[in-house]
Amino acid sequence: MLQGKRAVITGSNSGIGLGVAEALAAAGAAVVLNSFTDRPEDHALAADLSARHGVSVRYIAADMSDGAACRALVAAAGGCDILVNNAGIQHVAPIEDFPVEMWNRILAINLSSAFHTTAAALPGMKAKGWGRVVNIASAHGLTASPFKSAYIAAKHGVVGLTKTTALEVAGMGITANAICPGYVLTPLVEAQIPDQMKVHNMDRETVIREVMLLRQPSRQFATVEQIGGTTVYLCGPHADQVTGTTLSVDGGWTAL
Repeated sequence: MLQGKRAVITGSNSGIGLGVAEALAAAGAAVVLNSFTDRPEDHALAADLSARHGVSVRYIAADMSDGAACRALVAAAGGCDILVNNAGIQHVAPIEDFPVEMWNRILAINLSSAFHTTAAALPGMKAKGWGRVVNIASAHGLTASPFKSAYIAAKHGVVGLTKTTALEVAGMGITANAICPGYVLTPLVEAQIPDQMKVHNMDRETVIREVMLLRQPSRQFATVEQIGGTTVYLCGPHADQVTGTTLSVDGGWTAL
């Protein structure tokens, strides 16, 4: 379905980003993986994805906290037809105790990077008359929780940036949308489960249902495969008129 298209996915050597890369490669897109590291295993990951799906896959290291590096990533990729802004970090603290350097870093990686990559990608998309910008926001782009001020501010900003992008390119064959996941079962989340079991003295299923997924009415994690599938849908022809909106994959979180 996406043969002949090139996708750049930020923050994609694990978790949601890698799941999106897997889905886009399976749909026929050439893929550029990214993170801030530049290890042999990063490039091996790209080689494995390429071999399994028969598409071109490259890994390009770039620091998403650096605006110039964000733009250079798109240039090094040779431009892109599909841009997936996924890179993100988190820190939890009360506002009065929130480290200023962490606030700045979260805003840079979670929000400003999407601005810089989008600005770099749009001219090529306009020239081709086709493009897809998919921003991985969060349920926290639509609602809030205490002690996550920077993350929530950034993700709300991503939703606003998505809407503005969509309006600026409307009618040009380019769409921009945000996916808003709830809790997704990634390796990072999986690693937190044993600690939560100890802290709450609960078995695995109980701590997942009653603690980790308390705000997710389905009491089930979303999966990286579901986020990947949603991305493929947004890049396909059935979503040609889906633009400037958010798609929640959150088990009913934002319906409350």
